[in-house]
Amino acid sequence: MYEKDFDNWASLKKRLHDRPGTAYAHPREVWWCSIGTNVGAEMDGKNENFERPVLVLRVYNKETLLVLPMTTKEKHDPFHHRVHFDSRDVWISLTQVRLVSNRRLIRKVDTLSVDQLEEVRNALIRCL
Repeated sequence: MYEKDFDNWASLKKRLHDRPGTAYAHPREVWWCSIGTNVGAEMDGKNENFERPVLVLRVYNKETLLVLPMTTKEKHDPFHHRVHFDSRDVWISLTQVRLVSNRRLIRKVDTLSVDQLEEVRNALIRCL
């Protein structure tokens, strides 16, 4: 097991909280997001921003959105859904759905097609 960097994540989380939420995301968009260092089997972010790409499922208001984290590691099980975008395959972690603040969003990567988002939503429903 590797050592988790909770101290640096706590410091970054304070800075994220203090900055204004200026990112305006829409459903189907993929963003790099500071999801942090999390407990146990919860998916962690990487690098100095504790970031990971996420798919925006729903935007509740200008500050809050529902996202699904993504990984490039192949996962062939009912808890992940493969999508092809940005010239490669990625897997969406259906069990790691989370509500996040737009203050966590770093940069937009791409937008999935309407059909791809519908496939992800159907996979999420099957996973529940």
